[in-house]
Amino acid sequence: MTAIVEQDLLNPDLYAAHGYPHDVWARLRREDPVHFVERPGHESYWAITRHEDIVAISRRPDRFENGPRLVMSLEQGIGDEFPVRMLLNMDPPEHHAFRSLVSKRFTPRALRQIAGQVDGIASDILDRIDIRGSLGETDFVESVSALLPIWVIAEMLGVPRSDWERLFHWTNRTIGAGDPEYREEGKTPVETMQSARISLFHYFNDLTEERRKEPRDDLVSILANSRIDGQPLPVFELMSYYLLLVVAGNETTRNATSGGLLALIETPDQLDLVRRDPGLVKPLVEEVLRWTSPVIHFCRTPNEDVEIGGKKIRAGERLVLFYPSANRDEAVFDEPDRFRVERRPNRHIAFGIGEHFCLGAHVARLELEVIFRHLVERLEWVELAGPVERLRSSVVGGIKHMPIRFGVRAAA
Repeated sequence: MTAIVEQDLLNPDLYAAHGYPHDVWARLRREDPVHFVERPGHESYWAITRHEDIVAISRRPDRFENGPRLVMSLEQGIGDEFPVRMLLNMDPPEHHAFRSLVSKRFTPRALRQIAGQVDGIASDILDRIDIRGSLGETDFVESVSALLPIWVIAEMLGVPRSDWERLFHWTNRTIGAGDPEYREEGKTPVETMQSARISLFHYFNDLTEERRKEPRDDLVSILANSRIDGQPLPVFELMSYYLLLVVAGNETTRNATSGGLLALIETPDQLDLVRRDPGLVKPLVEEVLRWTSPVIHFCRTPNEDVEIGGKKIRAGERLVLFYPSANRDEAVFDEPDRFRVERRPNRHIAFGIGEHFCLGAHVARLELEVIFRHLVERLEWVELAGPVERLRSSVVGGIKHMPIRFGVRAAA
């Protein structure tokens, strides 16, 4: 098992070629759920694969810190000291102070005010590919799932529509820097990521200056004029905040949407269930989140010697939390390897848990509910029209391209 784990779990080529290694994670959960992976030439780590262990670790930010390292990677430079200072790699009490600046804008009550806008954006996107009475064919990622979340978060930030496409490309190069398709010509993955980050920083620095002169009812205005301990946010932390909102507000929902439709294509009986009972859209969304688990891993670092699952772990050693493994844990989920839209309860941790529960979880749920409600209403049938191409990354489980062929319901 050691050779399999060392070769595969953080190898981005594995995820690009085969998707998630659920068979390896299942074996680890059974035989060695807290498994030490020694990697010559790279930093070693403990692979944490059980739901209960990941939950316990996540609920103790005082003992298991985010700050020292956010992600691990086989790519040189990616996963080293993360080159931003944002919520994901902040620890209490700083984390709470920064999170509270915008948290009210992400509550279900606040989001009810933009539900109509999200619905309108989804309708506009699907109208573009809605060919009534004839065969439709499109790349679902490029035409649908990649557009909705970036357009929604751009609208919330207050970014002009003319600049939405630029945000889309910057996020692709930030998250997908290790993938040849998104890498800038002549640049390494790290250089690609840094270039995209700098471009985004320059853009939002200019927008910040505008909003300080003329504030509006948007997230950029809130952050640009916020204060912590009586002082404006430092420039680097402010720019990092924008980066987090743009990237996190785009990539995870985008990939959950693509992976969710793929699951429905592969289990047409489940699509039929939702068609017959539209009230199943909400549990469908939760099952999509469990099934796709768009974030593959984050790291935690204990600040003291601890024991997890009978293993003694020293302060400073790295823990890699594999969320897709937790979301297929047999101890928590009945028939975990079946996609079931009626699954209740659904204790997935696709959004994390504890202090770092995803700030945008309610936005993501709203977007997913809207897009799947529209898809279920409109699609008479849908099938793959070509191979699914996955992102070369061990951090985000992405689908780059998913060609589909479909028919639209006459009554839609």
